[in-house]
Amino acid sequence: MNIQLSKTPIGLDGVPAAETVLSHVDGERGELIIAGERVGDLARNTGFEGVTSRLWSGGTGQPIGEAAVRAALGAGRERAFARLPDLLGITRGLSVVDGFRAAIAGLRAEAGLAHEATIVGAFPVIAGALVQRSTGNDPVAPDPNASHAADTLSMMLGRKPDARAVAALDAYFVTVCDHGMNASTFTTRVVASTHADLFAAVTAGYCALTGPLHGGAPEPVLEMLDAIGSSERIQPWVDSALARGERLMGFGHRVYRVRDPRADVLKHAIERLAGGGTDLPFAGEVEAYIRGALRRKNPERPLDTNVEFFTAILLDALKIPRQAFTPIFAVARAAGWTAHAREQQRGGRLIRPSSAYIGPMPA
Repeated sequence: MNIQLSKTPIGLDGVPAAETVLSHVDGERGELIIAGERVGDLARNTGFEGVTSRLWSGGTGQPIGEAAVRAALGAGRERAFARLPDLLGITRGLSVVDGFRAAIAGLRAEAGLAHEATIVGAFPVIAGALVQRSTGNDPVAPDPNASHAADTLSMMLGRKPDARAVAALDAYFVTVCDHGMNASTFTTRVVASTHADLFAAVTAGYCALTGPLHGGAPEPVLEMLDAIGSSERIQPWVDSALARGERLMGFGHRVYRVRDPRADVLKHAIERLAGGGTDLPFAGEVEAYIRGALRRKNPERPLDTNVEFFTAILLDALKIPRQAFTPIFAVARAAGWTAHAREQQRGGRLIRPSSAYIGPMPA
């Protein structure tokens, strides 16, 4: 007996799984639109609270003001800090990445606070506490009146950050807060489509994020830069890596056929940070040579710089530990995850695709 195989691409490449007003990725043109605006314009003109207000308002017909979002996130951080002993109790012996997963799974509804604010407010508190614990320090209490970016840095680093550092992290948060139907967002929407609560949906999204193919962990970019080491070694190191068929970290993307628009947004944020202890000129040399080498290797479809390349450099400049790169990504992406979960539950069906059976049939 022959089974007619579906012509749907394996991996669902290019297959719409939902209608959304939240974000749009145009891989051919290299464009990312979030809540009706290009990502570069958003990063220049608004902060994390502003873009979160747009995401949470999307499709609801009830706009949520930026000031209300800022107040709700401040309250969410305070509530999470009060619950830290319970949240961290099950994370003993776990890495920061795994401890974060265990802790967010313990989040629950808070009286008088929207689930979205409970989740997004808790994420930096948990991430900061895990980092502080890893260095033998006590958690840093949040400041509910601070911006989300400023308070995240304070809790992560154990000191008050300067304005340039806050602006850089804020630009990063805006840049990565949402990105179409990526694997973690799709996972979030699948769970939300069952009408499981928001906490379950977002925890599932984070679990998808931790996979090495997702792209939320840019540490390998820094490892590559460390391995190259100096300008003189760029050409021989890159040429040798390509000859061995190795993947160059920070280049290529599943969707973008041209340069990832988020890369330039973060590059500008690093430039405004004025170095911050990172050798941006060296990284620029590496990027330029790799782009040229990739064009020579595959002129028909060369790989280009993606968001991970400059994410790694920016987070390193901000002194955020490499072990916290995945949780800090989740701090930003939680705004998008919660918005997608709500959108799915408002108007979406249960997501229940079929599969093409290719196994044996009974006689």
